[in-house]
Amino acid sequence: MPGITGMVTTYNCPNYVGELFAASPEDTPLLSSIGGLTGGKSISGTSWSWSGYDLRDAEDGRQRTEGAKAPAYEARKRFAASNVTEIHQEAVSVSYTRQGATKQVTPATGQPTVTIGDTVLPADELAWQISTQLKQIARDVEKTFITGQFANPTDNQTPRKTRGLIEAITTNVATTTHKASELTEADVLDLIEKVWTNGGLQEGGTRTVLVNSALKRNLTRVFIKDARFQEGTRNVGGVNLKTIETDFGTLNIMLDRYVPADKLIVASLEQLSPVFMEIPNKGHFFAEPLAKTGASDDVQIYGEIGLEYGNEKAHGCLTVAAG
Repeated sequence: MPGITGMVTTYNCPNYVGELFAASPEDTPLLSSIGGLTGGKSISGTSWSWSGYDLRDAEDGRQRTEGAKAPAYEARKRFAASNVTEIHQEAVSVSYTRQGATKQVTPATGQPTVTIGDTVLPADELAWQISTQLKQIARDVEKTFITGQFANPTDNQTPRKTRGLIEAITTNVATTTHKASELTEADVLDLIEKVWTNGGLQEGGTRTVLVNSALKRNLTRVFIKDARFQEGTRNVGGVNLKTIETDFGTLNIMLDRYVPADKLIVASLEQLSPVFMEIPNKGHFFAEPLAKTGASDDVQIYGEIGLEYGNEKAHGCLTVAAG
């Protein structure tokens, strides 16, 4: 259904009789599980960085004799990663008439407007439009946190774009010649093993596989139906997730409509966090009135947000064959 471009009036946004249903999905499981539009970290710049380190491989030959001299000097290097925030800005304009006509109802048949006493309508059209815009922003952020292509331009001709999880993963990358419908247990476990070997999936409650609908059905086939395993559930950050049992422990299954149909992502959710640019005296995501230019209330919704993904080796991505 197309939206409204321009001011909301009684002509382009009439009320209808009956209950108000959402015609579009509003779920944002990844964003919700790691903090949403209100949780996360604050920064005071458009870019930020974080660092980490690794340890040498364990050896069965590092023992020393009595009285030995100090061994050769050794040290570990740290690695650095960075990302940028991206701007999400929307605007709403609602005419005075539209705000006042709370009981003017247009039947879906297109008949002349009628007035009734009690019906399920937004009591405050402006507040409802702002709330709806925030839901749309959350969906945009969910998508970009998964598929975002990094951009940090040197001028203001193009917008900054945060690096999404798929692009961030460079080490634990795998492909299979199997289509989604042909997915095998080995396809999934080989990727999980790569991630585990490189230090990911260390916290039991946040080991998570993100998939779209087709791959979710085939994960269920492989790990639940064929393995005769009883599917469980777990709550992560307020999001209720199904679980599967693997050789590497219990993993959450996050069904996410914004994961590409040919991708299966293994993520250590504890390493993911939204990062917000703090706007002085305003906060993170906020709504503020715009200058008066006529008989309407005009509001903009604004926020800057990016993804911190921790150690990219703690995540993995499998690409299945097309078809």
